[in-house]
Amino acid sequence: MRLMAKCIAGCFLLGALALVINGLPSAVAQGKVKGKGKDKAKTKAELKVKVGDTAPVFESIDESGKPFKSNDVVGKKIVVLYFYPADFTGAGVAQARGFQEEMENFNSRGVLVVGISGDSVSTHKLFKAYYKLPFSVLADEKGEVAKLFGVPVKDGGKSPTINEKEEKGSADRGVTIEGWTLVIDKAGKIAAADKVGKASGDAKRVAEIVKKLDAQ
Repeated sequence: MRLMAKCIAGCFLLGALALVINGLPSAVAQGKVKGKGKDKAKTKAELKVKVGDTAPVFESIDESGKPFKSNDVVGKKIVVLYFYPADFTGAGVAQARGFQEEMENFNSRGVLVVGISGDSVSTHKLFKAYYKLPFSVLADEKGEVAKLFGVPVKDGGKSPTINEKEEKGSADRGVTIEGWTLVIDKAGKIAAADKVGKASGDAKRVAEIVKKLDAQ
């Protein structure tokens, strides 16, 4: 009796295993198995604004506490608006230094470069001064400007800081904005809107976009 019971249990287990194995391919094909089929299901990230749309009108505050109004520049020159997560971070520094290195190229074409994150005016002031950035960085502490463009915003946190005495510290960051770079043409239209991949190479990529726009 015990031998018969073991045989029956063994057959049951083999049958169940066969059903699982046979059903696995279809589950994978449908992306139901964790880690399988997920990448194929991903779609290209997009913003609320699309290429060809008129750029939203916005206002903010720069690193010196002065108001920045998009109406003063948009529609008059090519504007590069790059959103980034935080000052003094690896990606934040790499992206800023990249634009710094390309500034002669941008200036020769009359292009305005503007960075924007959820950091405060005071943190931006330290950031611009420490790296001697030749462009403005705007404080979007509530993520209001980012949301106008549809750029994803998450809760803030702490941003590292370095002052003029090389002293390291930290400061509160209102929100954390996802890295996206937008190029607005001379007509005030969105010419490019891309999620940032490699932060250090973003400026060179944008420089090529601007070059083509300037030639039109």
